[in-house]
Amino acid sequence: QVQLVESGGGLVQAGGSLGLSCAASGSIFRINVMGWYRQAPGKTRELVAVISGGGSANYVDAVKGRFTISRDNAKNTVFLQMNSLKPEDTAVYYCNADLVPLGAGRTSYTYWGQGTQVTVSS
Repeated sequence: QVQLVESGGGLVQAGGSLGLSCAASGSIFRINVMGWYRQAPGKTRELVAVISGGGSANYVDAVKGRFTISRDNAKNTVFLQMNSLKPEDTAVYYCNADLVPLGAGRTSYTYWGQGTQVTVSS
């Protein structure tokens, strides 16, 4: 059984910083891409940032220069450092991983964390 467990998040004033982390656990053979998505009230879930196993990162335009995604492959963990936060960053943030479970051959599956609330006050 594979699980993604997130930590971090909370309430912060505009201009502040928060860090999120997400650890994948269970019977994992290989983790390919890991990423963060967010969903604001009344809106669809959107991609925030993704990072490959080799460390190549991509960001949605709205967070470029403010957010940094990183990962620790030895610990199967992905991080999101969020700086210069804005009220429009308020959302539930979800961790995402495309990974190959043990015994699955080469087939990869997508897993999601439970979500963590980030609230930015003006």
